[in-house]
Amino acid sequence: MYPQGNNAQLNFSGLGCWLTVIGFAWLLGALGLGWLVKSIAVLLVLLLVAPVIGFLGFRWWLNRNLIEGACPVCQTSLTGLNKMRTVCPNCQTPLQVTLEGFQRDVPEGTVEVDAVDITDDTRDATVVSVEVLPPVEEDR
Repeated sequence: MYPQGNNAQLNFSGLGCWLTVIGFAWLLGALGLGWLVKSIAVLLVLLLVAPVIGFLGFRWWLNRNLIEGACPVCQTSLTGLNKMRTVCPNCQTPLQVTLEGFQRDVPEGTVEVDAVDITDDTRDATVVSVEVLPPVEEDR
C-alpha cells in the first residue's frame, strides 16, 4: 500500500537555467546595449558588402588571367587560364597557356623541326630541306 503522510518535494532542476538568463540580462543592463547594437550593425554591413567585394575581386583576377588565343597546330580558337596546361579539343595537342597565348607543351629534349618538301621542275630529283627551330623557352 501507499504510505500515508506529507510527500511534498521541492524541484530545483530549472533554477540554474533561469539564474543564467537573469545574470546575463543583469550583465547587459550593467554594461549597456550600445555595443551590442553596433556590433550587429557592423555584421549586417559586412554580410551585405562582402559578396560585392568578392565578385569584383574575382572579375579583376579573371580579367588578368583569362587568355584567349588559337592553337599553334590547328588554329582552333581556345580559352584558358594563365600558367595552366590544357589539351586542344580539336587536334589533342598538349598546350601550355602563357600571357602571349598558347604554346605546344613538348617534353624536355624534344627537337622541333619544320620539314618542307621542295620538288625540282626538271623532275630529276626531289630535294628536301629541313630547318631546325630553336628550342622554346618555357616559364616553369
